[in-house]
Amino acid sequence: MKRTTISIAALVVSTIGAISAAHADEFSVGVQIPLTGALARVGMGTEEGIRVAVEVFNKTNGKHTIKLITVDDESSPAKAVAAVEKLASQNVVALTGGYGSNNIGPAADAANKLGLVYVSSGGVDDGLVNSGRTNFFRINNTAGYQKALVGLITELGVKSVSVVYSTKEATTGLAKGIEATMKAKGIKVTTHAFDPAITDFKPVINKIKLQDKSEFIAMVGYENDYVGILRAARVLKPAIKGIAGVWSLATPKMAADFPDLMPNVYGTAVLPFPVAFTTPAGKAFADGYKKLYNKEPDYLGQFGYVQSLLLFEAIARAADKGTIKKGGVAEEMRKTDSMTLIGRVQFDPKGDNPNFTQRMGQHQGKQVVLVWPKEAANGKPVYPGLPW
Repeated sequence: MKRTTISIAALVVSTIGAISAAHADEFSVGVQIPLTGALARVGMGTEEGIRVAVEVFNKTNGKHTIKLITVDDESSPAKAVAAVEKLASQNVVALTGGYGSNNIGPAADAANKLGLVYVSSGGVDDGLVNSGRTNFFRINNTAGYQKALVGLITELGVKSVSVVYSTKEATTGLAKGIEATMKAKGIKVTTHAFDPAITDFKPVINKIKLQDKSEFIAMVGYENDYVGILRAARVLKPAIKGIAGVWSLATPKMAADFPDLMPNVYGTAVLPFPVAFTTPAGKAFADGYKKLYNKEPDYLGQFGYVQSLLLFEAIARAADKGTIKKGGVAEEMRKTDSMTLIGRVQFDPKGDNPNFTQRMGQHQGKQVVLVWPKEAANGKPVYPGLPW
C-alpha cells in the first residue's frame, strides 16, 4: 500500500511538472546583429554573449524562457531596418543586438515606431539617446570610453598625441571629445580624419612621422581600421612610444588573428584575459560561455550578455505583471538597477547608463592585461612599447 501511495504521488508530481512545462511562458526576442560584412567580427562576439544570456536565464528563471530569432543585418543600415521589421513580423517582444551607431540609429527608429524595446552595447553616438527614442536603451557610452583613453594617456605622461579617426558619427564624436579633453590638460593634439572606405593608411602615418612627430597614436575606429593603421605604422615605423585604440581592439580574437600587430597595443577592456570570475553571477556567465563555445569570453561577449540578461529579466517582470503588451518591458527597463559584470547599470530617462566607465587593457604576450585605472589594474603598462 505504501509503495502504491509513493507511486501515485510521484505520478502526480510528474504530471504537474509536465503541465507546468507545457504552459511555461516562452517569449521570442529578436537579435538584429551584423554576422557578415565589415562588422561581422564584433557582431559575432556580441551574439555569443547574447546566447549565453539565454542559456543562463532559461536555467535560472524557473518560470519564463527566452527564444532567440536572429537576423543578420550584414553591417548595413538599410538591412538593419529590414531586420527589425522582419523580426517584428515574427512577434518578438523586444530586440537586442546591433553594432555601429549608423546601423543602430535607423534600426532603433524602426523599433520605436513598432513599440519594441531595443537594447544595445554597440553604439556610443550620443545622438542615439538624444533623439527622443522612448524604447531605446544602451549600457555603455562615449563618456566612459573617453575617460579611459584620456586617463591612460595622461597617466603615461604623454606630451603629444596624433588622433586618427573615422568620419562616422560615433567615432567623430569620441575623437572630438578626446581632442578637447587632452588639450585642456596641456597635451599637444593633432587630428587626422579618414573616410571609412580607406584601406591604405600609409599617407596618414607618413604625416604623423614627418610632420606631427607625436609620442603617441590614438586610433578611434573599428577593427578593419586598426589593422590598416597598425600595418602602415609597422612599415613606416614613426618614432612613437605607444599606440592605443578604443572598442574591439583589446580582445583575444584580435591577438589570435593578428599576432604580429597586437603586441603592446592598448585598447578598452572590461576585464583582463584570461579572467577568473569569483562571483556566482560571473561564474554562471563563464560556465555558460565554456559550455556553448569552449573558450574564454571577451568583453564583446560580456556586453552582449549583460544587455540581454537585463532585457530578459525586464521581460520576466513585465510578464508577471501582465504588462508585456502594454509597454511593460520598457517600464521595467527604466526601473533597472543592477550590479552586473560591467558594474552598476541603471537607465536615465534617455535610456543611457550614467554609471558606465571603461578600463584600458594592453596586449602583453598572450594576455590582455588591465593597466588603467590603477584600482582595477592587474599589471603595469609596457611603455614605451610598440608592436614592432
